[in-house]
Amino acid sequence: MEYSLSDYINLSWLYWIVVTIYSLTILSIITIILSENRNPVKSLAWVTVLLLLPAVGLVIYIFFGRSIKNTHMISRRNRRRLKRHNNLKNINFNFNFTSTHLSPDSVQQIKLTRSLNGSKYHNLNNIKIYTNGIDKFNDFKADLVNAKEFINIQYYIFEDDKIGTEIKDILISKASEGVKVRIIYDHVGSFGTKTRFFKEMQNAGIMVHPFFKVSFPPFGTRINWRNHRKLCIIDGEIGYIGGMNIADRYIDGGKFSTWRDTHLRVTGTIISALQYSFSVDWNFMGQALLEEESSSIKINENDLRHIGMQYLTSGPTDQWSNIALVFLKAISNAKRSILIQTPYFLPTESLLKALQSAALSNVKVRIMIPRHSDSKILRYASYSYINECLKSGIRFYLYDAGMLHCKTIIIDNEFSTVGSTNFDFRSFEHNFECNLFIYSKEVNEHMREIYAEDLKHSTQINHKQWSKRPILQKVLESITRLLSPIL
Repeated sequence: MEYSLSDYINLSWLYWIVVTIYSLTILSIITIILSENRNPVKSLAWVTVLLLLPAVGLVIYIFFGRSIKNTHMISRRNRRRLKRHNNLKNINFNFNFTSTHLSPDSVQQIKLTRSLNGSKYHNLNNIKIYTNGIDKFNDFKADLVNAKEFINIQYYIFEDDKIGTEIKDILISKASEGVKVRIIYDHVGSFGTKTRFFKEMQNAGIMVHPFFKVSFPPFGTRINWRNHRKLCIIDGEIGYIGGMNIADRYIDGGKFSTWRDTHLRVTGTIISALQYSFSVDWNFMGQALLEEESSSIKINENDLRHIGMQYLTSGPTDQWSNIALVFLKAISNAKRSILIQTPYFLPTESLLKALQSAALSNVKVRIMIPRHSDSKILRYASYSYINECLKSGIRFYLYDAGMLHCKTIIIDNEFSTVGSTNFDFRSFEHNFECNLFIYSKEVNEHMREIYAEDLKHSTQINHKQWSKRPILQKVLESITRLLSPIL
């Protein structure tokens, strides 16, 4: 086939038009990245990828690089309405901290948390701590069976396995009795769950919605923002929060001999904070505002103890990295000890320096991670931070008994936190997370006892021996560390 001169000219013009449009697109994205004033290291990394690998970089940026910071999860009008209904009558939230036993450091942290998203300090609560899925799900199922008015469930993973089916059947039964049942599940987190599993619940009258449903096109860009929260609110009386999803492995260990996790059952005024959080996420998905349920929180002060709590959420839409900031403040405030359990240890630069500064100041810093992880990439990325931590005096422990999935921090003798937040970049910057901050010497002591028990099943890393690990492992650690900001 022969081309005339005019054909070549037309093709040449088409080529330069495509190149020009593509170049302008790349330059526009680079301009956006620079104008967002992100972390300079991350900004430079994105600019480098876009310039050196423009085609690949453009695709990666579309899926993983965009920012939704300062996006409103809920309108200001609806937020005011929810807060108005969320105020518990006869409960004084303007707590006089000067008349309490709380330390000045704790008061600072409470004020910081409140400044970040208006989180109130709740002084009247009860708590039960679970360290295994058997006990947690036994109580969870019993509370679901006893529900009278409503059940609001939010989980990153809701599997259609044995425990998932048991809970589904309970929820369908409760819906048939007239109990309002709502479920939020993360679409990516629950990719492995069959669509008919959720459809069956929908057909039974349960309101089931995936968070940030991913479809191609046009919503492939949502894949990087996941709702990692694990919450349940029952009748405005009982709440569950922690690290356990709904899946058999939290009971039988799955491919591990055991699956070690921490979850909480709470009652008291803190339930209003959990309900408010669920209501915001529910409204964010275009559903009706849950004003009535936000007004139906039931508190019996005679059954409660003086256990101080604050509930805090964070996510990619927030102006600040809420939970990371409170972690940073709490670690910086530590005087005696910092105990951390996390499945993945990929700290931000500021948190890493805070931990090192604490250890160098003779604060006892202990970090426990799993020896055998559910992600090899994240395991090697976590290992890459160990050497520089050991040099500063931080002690590292590898949990040998199975998969360690806990997300807990215990500081000094008064503060502890449990929730969905891993000690990694993804949780701090890309996921929608939630944590409960607990101010109680009694709870702190109990958490310390649990940590001490886990230490019996862990091996401390010896710095000299760790330095002799295989060269190939060191190479893998270095490579995976480069990916840590997006892992």
